[in-house]
Amino acid sequence: MHKMKAVAVHPGQPNSVHLAELTKPAIHQIPQGRGVLVKVLKVGVDATDREINDALYGNAPPGYNFLVLGHESFGIVEEVGPAVKHVKPGDYVTCTVRRPGGSIYDTIGRSDITSEETYYERGINLLHGFLTEYYVDDAEFVVKMPVGLKHLHVLAEPMSCAAKAVQQAYEAQRRLQVWDPKLAFVTGSGQIGLLTTLVLRLRGLEVYTFARGAAPNLKAEIVTGLGAHYVSTAEKSLKDVAAEVGRPDLVVEATGSSAVAFEAMEILGHNGVEVWTSITGGQKSVQVPSDNINLQWVLGNKLLLGSVNANRRHFEAGIADLALGEVTYPGVIEKILTNPVRGIENYRELIRLLVEDKHALKVYMEVANG
Repeated sequence: MHKMKAVAVHPGQPNSVHLAELTKPAIHQIPQGRGVLVKVLKVGVDATDREINDALYGNAPPGYNFLVLGHESFGIVEEVGPAVKHVKPGDYVTCTVRRPGGSIYDTIGRSDITSEETYYERGINLLHGFLTEYYVDDAEFVVKMPVGLKHLHVLAEPMSCAAKAVQQAYEAQRRLQVWDPKLAFVTGSGQIGLLTTLVLRLRGLEVYTFARGAAPNLKAEIVTGLGAHYVSTAEKSLKDVAAEVGRPDLVVEATGSSAVAFEAMEILGHNGVEVWTSITGGQKSVQVPSDNINLQWVLGNKLLLGSVNANRRHFEAGIADLALGEVTYPGVIEKILTNPVRGIENYRELIRLLVEDKHALKVYMEVANG
């Protein structure tokens, strides 16, 4: 049996990242001829991988004492089962992350909103991730990427989360019969914040994107390149900007700070929606003006919405927005991809950049050429 290398952790043990070994998978492992064998080319890492390595969450698959990392995948199809029609060998693909459990939402293809406490996510919980040489998955979860977007590779997965967050806000606001947002605040300018800025700009909104660092910097360059406004919270608070330009119709929170998530609740406009996308794995507590927030939210018909993960349709919507973004704001999106690391054996450098380098906007591993 052919063995392959993988980057893994021992869940529950802080800083346990190591090189593991897996048996190369085969398409016959997926029933009904629906298998797709993918050669991994690139895998992105983010705060989720860092927090799993910090032992804040994550569980190994049954029968293993390690969990292979990596949920942001980009690869090339090597072989498909006879029932697979939408991709063929040589196609570039990404792959969704969550796999179905047993709830009704899982059975209708909405595992991203499963009602079960136990969830299955590749590289995150109970399933191995993509940070290895090959993977096999059911065709249902394999998403084709246009060859013209191969230079954006690992951004497909975070883009799916951004696309879903905005889409969910619009879906929920159907409760109002008429909702035509004009002004949005995006708190946080990591990959999710920047890609959310792109999605909102493509929908025609005026967008203010908040980050800690003072301009000029790369994040500010990307935000302004997308036709949005960059705001350093070291210079202006959310309240300052809301006082200047008005209360936003939509806030998408992507800082990873629960304090900012609650602060944003204080400045949302009437009939507005705030979407939380941050995964906050810590134990931090903050004081909030709860009476005032309660009053304003009741009188203002405001909505708080949690959005996690994405299904195949969100991946397809995100990829379509990447394509539109490329022709609308040429050359801007790929500036997010700052720090490649070549070769699986260099996994320590991958984690070092993720943990230590504050200027590393997007760290990813180049597993193979293709």
